[in-house]
Amino acid sequence: MTDPLLEIDDLHVHFHTEEGTVEALDGVSLTVERDEVVGVIGESGCGKSVTAFSTMGLLQSPPAEVVSGSIRYDGRELLDLSDDELDGIRGDDITMIYQDPMSSLNPVLTIGHQLTEPLLAHRDISKAAARQKAIEMLEACGLADAERLMDEYPDALSGGMRQRVVIAMALITEPKLLIADEPTTALDVTIQAQIMDLLRDLREEFEMSVLIISHDLAVISEIADRMAVMYAGNVVETCSMRELFEAPLHPYTRKLAESIPSLETSVQRLPTIEGTVPELIDPPTGCRFASRCPDYIGSECDEIDPQLAEPEGIRDHEVACHYYTDESDAEPPWQIQGVEDQ
Repeated sequence: MTDPLLEIDDLHVHFHTEEGTVEALDGVSLTVERDEVVGVIGESGCGKSVTAFSTMGLLQSPPAEVVSGSIRYDGRELLDLSDDELDGIRGDDITMIYQDPMSSLNPVLTIGHQLTEPLLAHRDISKAAARQKAIEMLEACGLADAERLMDEYPDALSGGMRQRVVIAMALITEPKLLIADEPTTALDVTIQAQIMDLLRDLREEFEMSVLIISHDLAVISEIADRMAVMYAGNVVETCSMRELFEAPLHPYTRKLAESIPSLETSVQRLPTIEGTVPELIDPPTGCRFASRCPDYIGSECDEIDPQLAEPEGIRDHEVACHYYTDESDAEPPWQIQGVEDQ
């Protein structure tokens, strides 16, 4: 069995601020296999983007500090590399699509200049060949009249067109791993669907792995093979996309799945999760979801931080919840369809 393309293990990241130390990531562990799409889902502020920026080596220090942990890409420990060594991987083997396409593009440089820059930096290629490659990539991303767009500036393009340009920039070096951080956040629903279709098609064409981040479970379900659910700086569940909808184990995951609107139901008001995400300057000592959990069982939840692990009898599905630890005598208070057959 080959090693994962990306392996994040027990990653702790803090931000040192005037108000105190924010424990943004508290032992995050997740993997992305070769030719796999992993979705990361969770509320705003749960650590999704910090995980992505840590992987890319783009956290500003100070205030950020990687306290401990490991990020291995294709067998190499990224946290041990110098900036020059990271530059050899970043933008070539690993690329990233950012949340806001306008802030990802330099307003004073042409689209063509920005598209050819990664090729000229990472490939032995002439400017003419780089320009032709950029035109072809724009066309692959569904942009008509690509040759004219090469000489345009970002403010001349619509939001959907800019996002396609950003995708073209991320894919022009044909990376092995693409990190997409909320790639459809600023777009309307129709354009969101088009962008997700495009990402799915390009992922298959280039045979790359993808780590895609979103707070919208419905959007991310269009492309992901496997899911990692994050809450307050922790990964609380990992499973296949099918299992996330059919047999969620963690109470937080279950609440997220219940909150997706459906045309098949007549519910007048969508379910909500009571309470708020805990402050990460002084986080709880036990389970960080305990104060909001509908299935809270007492001091065990308050005092002991549950670790991500496979429950007995369930394969390829990990959860961080006291209901599934060997030490707990409690039984899950909900019936989970399909779990018994896994």
